[in-house]
Amino acid sequence: MKPNQRAKMFSIFSRKNSGRVFLDHASTTPIDERVLLKMREVEGFFANPSAVYKEGADARRVLEESREMIAEVLNCKTAEVIFTGSGTESCNLAIRGFVTEPVGSHIVTTAIEHPAVLESCRSLESAGASVTYVDAEENGVVSEQRVLDAIRPETRMVSVMYVNNEIGTIQPIRKIGAGIEKINRDRNLPIYFHSDASQAPCYLSVRPEALKVDSMTLDGSKIYGPKGVGVLYSRLGFKLSPVIYGGGQEFGIRSGTENNVVLRGMAEALCLADRIRDEESKRVEGLRDALLNSIRSKNPSVTVNADRGKRVPHIANICIPGIDSEFLVMRLDALGVACSSSSSCKAQQKGSVSHVLEAIGRGECASSSLRFSLGRHTTKEDIFFASEALCKALDG
Repeated sequence: MKPNQRAKMFSIFSRKNSGRVFLDHASTTPIDERVLLKMREVEGFFANPSAVYKEGADARRVLEESREMIAEVLNCKTAEVIFTGSGTESCNLAIRGFVTEPVGSHIVTTAIEHPAVLESCRSLESAGASVTYVDAEENGVVSEQRVLDAIRPETRMVSVMYVNNEIGTIQPIRKIGAGIEKINRDRNLPIYFHSDASQAPCYLSVRPEALKVDSMTLDGSKIYGPKGVGVLYSRLGFKLSPVIYGGGQEFGIRSGTENNVVLRGMAEALCLADRIRDEESKRVEGLRDALLNSIRSKNPSVTVNADRGKRVPHIANICIPGIDSEFLVMRLDALGVACSSSSSCKAQQKGSVSHVLEAIGRGECASSSLRFSLGRHTTKEDIFFASEALCKALDG
């Protein structure tokens, strides 16, 4: 897509039109116009896909087309694609739907997971399960050996995110999966390996077989699709129990009448992300590096809260010693720049600081860091504007 076409497509976020720059795409993304067009094409298939009359059968066909589109990107079976209402629900279903008998069960996860995973694990912990929370290294990357060493005879599942939503670090999913695969050869009850890959599809391949995961979470709101829709890939052979009860839709695992419009949006968004991933990754990486270079040239004390090589292109999490990040976010907002100080899911918790930065031993930066996350509409002009705004905010 040419730059002028991109600017037109995302004119709602254009600084020319709104006087603002949106740099919080790790929190959520706007729906891509190409996705919206495809969603509108299926608006007429409103009937309940479970109905036996013609309109229901037509709606079922559209539903299964969307499932097939996702299965093609993931290179998996359609029966392994379960539609949910969000990425959060997908994580809950993977964890709580698999560990149905908490007492005596053990789970391994990391201390840098999204709250959807952490709170699901904590709920099982309060019901009698034991959970090991593995810390990441100082560079924000989890050691695969530390994860594997945490496994016990009673371990039922492991959940490690693919990309951290706050600092952008890429976790060694393939190596962890290969290690679990080896351990499973000598076990009667195999370990179920889940990964929250919500932040990954726009910049990394998400084929479960290559990643060696048994289940994987995807979220429409992170990939320029609609909100209120997620996907759980779950490998056949592992039994999941529902966490939402009703009419038994989605192979009896996730009840609720399917919404064809948002499901088609999810499928189109994932296909589009897969198709333009390499080109967009290169473009966004250049913009991110330009932003960091500009900020550090004016503020040499600024450090990056992530491994320089093992991170996705769109997230830049920086520590600015001596500042109050929440106040700085508000100052930047007043100057026309939207960014965040940690996960937006925690933003409403007054006084909360980044659990991720604390978990990687950067507690001194937990309340003095900003996350800039770039997206498809971000331009060089936006980068310059944001850098200048940060200088003004710090001087003010």
